[in-house]
Amino acid sequence: MKILIIISTILVSIPLIAQNNINSVLDSIEANNTTLKSLRLTADAQKLGNKTSIYLDNPEVEFNYLWGKPGNIGSRTDINIKQTFDIPTISGMKSRVANGQNTLIEFQYKADRMNILLEAKQYCIDLVYFNALKRELDVRLQHAETIAGGYKDRLDRGDANRLEYNKIQLNLASVLGELSRVEVERNALLSQLRRLNGGVDIALDEDQFVQAQLPLNFNDWYAEAEQKNPVLAYIKQEIEVGKSQVSLSKASNWPTFSTGYMSEKVVGQLYQGFTVGISIPLWENKNRVKQAKVAVSAAESREADRKQQFYSQLQSLYNRANGLKVIAEKYRQSLANVNNTDLLKKALDTGEISLLDYIVEIGLYYTTVNQALEAERDYQKAIAELSAVEL
Repeated sequence: MKILIIISTILVSIPLIAQNNINSVLDSIEANNTTLKSLRLTADAQKLGNKTSIYLDNPEVEFNYLWGKPGNIGSRTDINIKQTFDIPTISGMKSRVANGQNTLIEFQYKADRMNILLEAKQYCIDLVYFNALKRELDVRLQHAETIAGGYKDRLDRGDANRLEYNKIQLNLASVLGELSRVEVERNALLSQLRRLNGGVDIALDEDQFVQAQLPLNFNDWYAEAEQKNPVLAYIKQEIEVGKSQVSLSKASNWPTFSTGYMSEKVVGQLYQGFTVGISIPLWENKNRVKQAKVAVSAAESREADRKQQFYSQLQSLYNRANGLKVIAEKYRQSLANVNNTDLLKKALDTGEISLLDYIVEIGLYYTTVNQALEAERDYQKAIAELSAVEL
């Protein structure tokens, strides 16, 4: 019954412990990941950059000192101070475009963050799987060592032959080799998590899967997921920014104005007063409106394509996860109802079955346990992809 208890412990979820530990790993990675830190600083710099173009142009100050010829006519001094400005409507449009561009940057950061945390969660799920497999292999190793020790005694007494003993040793070596392979995989996963955690080691010893729940209705769940997805939100916002850019491009065809102060001083005379100017954009903004409209059309086309791709991808993931859920449940039920480990050991000890039959039968049982763990792992990873928008 020990094997059954261990298998049940592996496959039955304990949500509070496992979920909290994986969440702690993700929280640590979000805090320490160097890529996220770099992306955050880059996003902040870009957001500040978008805000730099919404203010008034710099004022111009001009000073002229002109000496006359012949010298007796004296010199001339000019002072000119000028400020160029747009009408308030254009200033407001520039501010809205900048705010929209900053929202785009934030959605891009959220998408990058989601991808990094999803990668980390996939590694965590793999690590839980290998921890579970290692625990199972530790039990198999104890079992194989017990049988190997018994056959060594039988060989010494002459009750077993060398061929049977060699088979047992090969079985033991197989378990040891599998344990070594699992340890290599675990170390590789820990190394990947350490990389994502900014070089800081991560410990995750959980060997139990959380019982993840699959949404009952795909279309209802998708409607909510679509609203949360930062990639789709980015495309939608891109359209809004494009429309604002079209309005701004149209408004840029309006004149800009300037006002200022000017003085002119010559010998015995002083002229001073206000200046007003107007700049009419005849050629500078040519094709800007057309370009902005085409950009909006392109963004709308991308949105339609991304929505279709996103829907099809999630539907495929949902169907796959649903199939894996059924497989995992069947394996779980089979292992809970069938456990021939002790019966096979007794049959071998009493001589009811041969050593070869024992190895074949126990190998079949171990293969089923491995496949059950793999099904649980694959189901968990499919659920992780489906729920990535919630990270």
